[in-house]
Amino acid sequence: MINIKYYSIDMYCKETVTHEKHSPGSNCRKKIGVLIIFRGYQGVAGMTGNHPIEIVELKKEYKGFFAVDDLTLNVEKNSFTGFLGPNGSGKSTTLKILTNLAHATSGSAFINGADVSKEYKTALIGVGTVVETPEFYLYMTPREMFSYTGEIFGMTKETISAQTEDILSSVKMTEWTDKRIGTFSKGMKQRIALGISLLNDPSIIILDEPTSGLDPRGMAETREILKAIRKRSNDLTILMSSHLLHEVADVCDRVALINHGKLLLHDRMDAVTGANKTRKINLKIVGGPTKEALSRISGLANVESAEISGGGVEVSFTGDDRDQQRLFSDIGSLGVGVFDLHEDDALESVYLNLIAETR
Repeated sequence: MINIKYYSIDMYCKETVTHEKHSPGSNCRKKIGVLIIFRGYQGVAGMTGNHPIEIVELKKEYKGFFAVDDLTLNVEKNSFTGFLGPNGSGKSTTLKILTNLAHATSGSAFINGADVSKEYKTALIGVGTVVETPEFYLYMTPREMFSYTGEIFGMTKETISAQTEDILSSVKMTEWTDKRIGTFSKGMKQRIALGISLLNDPSIIILDEPTSGLDPRGMAETREILKAIRKRSNDLTILMSSHLLHEVADVCDRVALINHGKLLLHDRMDAVTGANKTRKINLKIVGGPTKEALSRISGLANVESAEISGGGVEVSFTGDDRDQQRLFSDIGSLGVGVFDLHEDDALESVYLNLIAETR
């Protein structure tokens, strides 16, 4: 027997509320669409195998255009999977279907073995999400927001209090616990949204571009928070959409690449970044590269080519990390005046090649 409780919170008000406090169910003076912050579900349900998230031949059509086109993807249990693709590739549409915010034209999406479109209450048990722009009742403080949300979840006051302190510490918002959310920056609101997605102790978290619109500092802080969230539990599966290569490479252990609504690649991050047999490094040489320098570098072990590129030298070679370490040492011993040396982003190379093939 499955014990299910379902709760949904849809936030409507974007402006700071200055008039008398209204209840969440009442109408604001000014409605600006329906901005979903999160949806929380609490209860008990069985997991199915090693794929808590399963997408099968999913399609979403908009007036003849397929935003998602025959997409099949199985997300590994306890993985942090980056759902990577350019803008307009179908990432957000897929996540909306997964969280029952949109309906597929055909195909199926399963969470914990339950069809999201047919059994959403069962499917979304134990799921925390942050989809689209997070918005809150701006007169509330983080403590009040967590308390209000926890009560909707049916949590005890003691549990809410303990979770609030723990989570706000994890998202680095402790000193803002009793400040009005209306005074917060976008990055701070994003941290609160991430925190609320953890409140019901989910086994699955679905995030839609969590660093979108943040400045470089906010993006870096959010990535560190995501790493901390990953470490909170050994039984946690995270699916995060992004179009930022370095972000996915930094925080994810698996990557699924999508373009034009189709899956191009899905594998472990180390397998993807090691997929290119040929690796590339870039060198900067004092006074610029010379024919003699190119010739000497080309003669080193495992080097396939050394060519002038962007005022430096692009070296292509084969081998593993140990081979690269030896190559760095050999280049340093040549005495050709190298003052800067770095490896090309392997994920970027795979990404650009696959995207180019599907244009």
